[in-house]
Amino acid sequence: MNITTVPGAIDITNLIVITAALLVVVLGAGLVLRRRPRKLDTKRFQSRWLILQRLCANDETWPLAIIDADKLLDEALKRSGFRGRTMGERLVAAQRSLSDNDGVWFGHKLRNRIVHEETMKLRKRDVQAALRGFRNALHDLGAL
Repeated sequence: MNITTVPGAIDITNLIVITAALLVVVLGAGLVLRRRPRKLDTKRFQSRWLILQRLCANDETWPLAIIDADKLLDEALKRSGFRGRTMGERLVAAQRSLSDNDGVWFGHKLRNRIVHEETMKLRKRDVQAALRGFRNALHDLGAL
């Protein structure tokens, strides 16, 4: 028995090759677009940062300043596309994008101590160092 092909028809092998090539292109484009940092609303982040800085005028509001700075950075990480269930996981995912990774972690750990320890006493230099770490990270992400 002799099988003849219809003129202009695509055989199954060519169809599989074309489908596989399209799949690779689509998945590759998705990865590239997913990795590209997203543009953040800098005016919004700057406005919130200025409000947060006002909390530093009084040592009674220092804990709130640290907590708010941590929240602001977490929002920037999420909006920048860094994945993770917790902020700690997002910080790990972003560590190559941050110029002062140790400073950011210092601030985040200080925030955790404020939230979980009842008798947490803050020192001015620790508050300044934590806020400097948060500010640098927000700047690295393009939020400030």
